[in-house]
Amino acid sequence: MTPQDHSTAAQDLLRAEQTGKQIGLLTQRFPDMGMDDAYAIQNAIYRAKLAQGRSVVGWKIGLTSKAMQNALNIDIPDSGILFDDMVFETGSTVPKQRFIQPRIEAEIAFVMKSAIGGTEVTREDVIDATDYVAPSIEILDTRIVRVDAKTGKTRTVFDTISDNAANAGVVLGDQKHAVDAFDLRWIGAITARNGDVEETGLGAGVLNDPVESVVWLARRMAGYGQSIEPGQIILSGSFIRPVECPSGTKIHADFGSFGSVDIAFA
Repeated sequence: MTPQDHSTAAQDLLRAEQTGKQIGLLTQRFPDMGMDDAYAIQNAIYRAKLAQGRSVVGWKIGLTSKAMQNALNIDIPDSGILFDDMVFETGSTVPKQRFIQPRIEAEIAFVMKSAIGGTEVTREDVIDATDYVAPSIEILDTRIVRVDAKTGKTRTVFDTISDNAANAGVVLGDQKHAVDAFDLRWIGAITARNGDVEETGLGAGVLNDPVESVVWLARRMAGYGQSIEPGQIILSGSFIRPVECPSGTKIHADFGSFGSVDIAFA
């Protein structure tokens, strides 16, 4: 793909977000696109949103579980960008038509107190740089069709990364904990939709340890000349499958003694 292709794809995705009308698979339009192309499109979206007055408040890590990696035939996670207009308070309601096909995932969020970056970042570096951890919900959306109606072809990881790793929102719980107050591998969530339990999982599903997920992110970002900054939120990756959230959905994610998070969709 050319730089112009990257820019065009980014503008198409931004338009889809604004209008609520999905675009076709980028991997069908650009069959030779690869990982670097996908992140270049995501970076073009980043530049466009900054030009619109948005600011970056953090990062999300996706595809951290073996099940999701196997489903997309990939052996590494992906990442996306959290912007200031993506933050929702726990207990709030997402307005109608804010998203196209919203889904949610339960995750452990890291909030950073100091910058961290470089290809040699360690687990200890992440722990030292973390202000606190908190229960969270990530809201997903897709500005690209999940399946092409004519061919039946499904989106690939390159489509997803281009689409800001399907990121759309973040909801932090009110509870804040020191990063070493819990064994994060054993932090779990019972996630209910309209009172019915839909998914459960443990933090160990995230690269065996959510801290290692943040290590991966810091190293990956270094390869693109980026770093994690103080105050930023890092969504370390979901340990449940995505839960569909059509209009009228109420989500309650119960993390036990770690806390809880609620979000509704009008």
